[in-house]
Amino acid sequence: MVKLSRIVFIALLSLSFSTCSLFAPQTVWIDVRTPEEYQQDHIADTPNLPHTVIATQIADLGLRKSTPIKLFCRSGVRAGLALAELESLGYTNVENVGGIADARERLAE
Repeated sequence: MVKLSRIVFIALLSLSFSTCSLFAPQTVWIDVRTPEEYQQDHIADTPNLPHTVIATQIADLGLRKSTPIKLFCRSGVRAGLALAELESLGYTNVENVGGIADARERLAE
């Protein structure tokens, strides 16, 4: 009986540790370039929300306002504009990473 209780305890403890990552917000990388630029070259698994529409389409991603968001474009200028838009909407953990090359470098770390 003690052995079974110990196994159940370890299983529950293991489950609680594995689900902790579900509560930790995952960083979301967003490409704010035009759809044409995105088609020519993009980073896999990054949504394309052009800076001109990010304010109206960010809700489609279902993110919490505290989710870490990394924005990138070609040079960082449009990512800066998008950052200002998201902060005005109440997003609190947004970063302008710069250009797509900068994003690739950061993701490779």
